[in-house]
Amino acid sequence: MKFKVFILSLLITSFFSGVAYAHTIDSVGPYRVEIGWMNEPVVSGETNAIEFYVSPLEPDLDLKDQVFKNGIPELKKTIKIQLIYQDESIMLPLSPDHNISGKYYAFVNPTVSGFYQANILGTIKDTPISLSMHPPKVEERSYIEFPEPTDLTLNQIIDGHTALISDMHNLKESVKNLEEKPTNIEYVGIGLGSIGISIAIIAIVRSKQK
Repeated sequence: MKFKVFILSLLITSFFSGVAYAHTIDSVGPYRVEIGWMNEPVVSGETNAIEFYVSPLEPDLDLKDQVFKNGIPELKKTIKIQLIYQDESIMLPLSPDHNISGKYYAFVNPTVSGFYQANILGTIKDTPISLSMHPPKVEERSYIEFPEPTDLTLNQIIDGHTALISDMHNLKESVKNLEEKPTNIEYVGIGLGSIGISIAIIAIVRSKQK
């Protein structure tokens, strides 16, 4: 029984260590600041939010040992987050967490995967803040999609039709060129080409029926 409790405690510790690792921590003046994504893993095309924490720095502790506690309230009107992706940016207002003082959200829908930059701008009480921070990478939406979207099958059918039309055009051109000097070997080639196209048409018809 004790062994099971020990294993469970290790799993819980590992889980929360992973969550903390996914957030970025820095400091400005006498304050500790932290950002991270609300829902992880974060994927493109889904509404999410940047979580923003502000709390006082504890004296005689390194930044890596600082923890969030005694959060600073009333920052909704004094701080905004500028989210940047490549050469585009958007200014996001903060929404306070009603259950945790000093915790805020900046809601956004990241439409593409990649790395984003979050600029924290404004003041924490009397302390100005202009700090660039980097939340974890936004992953491609297909990373968690299952099963494959139906439009993918449609695109495959369209691509198949396009390839078939191209092959038919090439065959017509070959027949046209062979009409001038037909030989037995060339007739065999035309016959094989026709059989190949027929098989392709049957395959497409069957895929539609499925």
